[in-house]
Amino acid sequence: MCHHCVMETVKSRMLSRRDLFRGSAAAAGAAALASVSAPPRAEAQPATASKWVDLTHELHQDFPTFSGEPNIWLEPKYKIDGDGYNLNYWKLEEHCGTHMDAPLHFSKDGRSVAELEVGELVAPLVIIDIREKASQNPDAQVTPEDIDVWVSKNGDIPQGACVAMLSGWSEKVNSKEFRNADDKGVMHFPAFHVEATNKLLEENRAAAIAVDTLSLDFGPSPDFAVHYSWLPAGRFGIECVANLDQLPAAGATIVIGAPKIRQATGGPARVFAFY
Repeated sequence: MCHHCVMETVKSRMLSRRDLFRGSAAAAGAAALASVSAPPRAEAQPATASKWVDLTHELHQDFPTFSGEPNIWLEPKYKIDGDGYNLNYWKLEEHCGTHMDAPLHFSKDGRSVAELEVGELVAPLVIIDIREKASQNPDAQVTPEDIDVWVSKNGDIPQGACVAMLSGWSEKVNSKEFRNADDKGVMHFPAFHVEATNKLLEENRAAAIAVDTLSLDFGPSPDFAVHYSWLPAGRFGIECVANLDQLPAAGATIVIGAPKIRQATGGPARVFAFY
């Protein structure tokens, strides 16, 4: 689907919350939403750590974007030579680089970034590794079965957790393979399947999801089913995460330095983890 078509689809669907539940996938999301109240609170985390990992890509004008067009610009306003100090103007789209998707991004009256509680931004980190199947299929998705496999090895998902997909895609960030657009402009990269996020909603333990790709929905998604079920449920997402391969599948804590900007639907974030 072309970027213009995608944006028009998003605009039309955001006019009414009833549109959240069109189609079979969205209907399943509605059933999940019906059983969910407030996002779960994170369990207490350790105060010390032996290793820290930066999960944030450096943001610059050539960083890959969903639209394929640059979405951040820096323009010097003052320079050390002549002015005595350096200061830049920034111009950017909210959803660029390693960034957050707030509930408001895909809902009419969801919370903005500024309205998220601090306790939601520090959470147990669950890493679901799908690198093997993503290496064989760029449209691979995290499924309910992948979640079950993680639970069988590591125990229940911690309360208030951030569940992250490790697809190995962040290694492609400096190449065209990160967007992986075909000759029709359709992108191909992994993400969550809506059935997996509906499972997380039903179990009501995860407060956030994260991906090492450009979107919570896989590249050729025609309907943003994950966005339209997960974000209106009061949860948030993190896109373009780096270095998940440097962390254990369970036991780490993620910290999301989200921008506290009134009515922001998202924004670049400094994200890191420790264990």
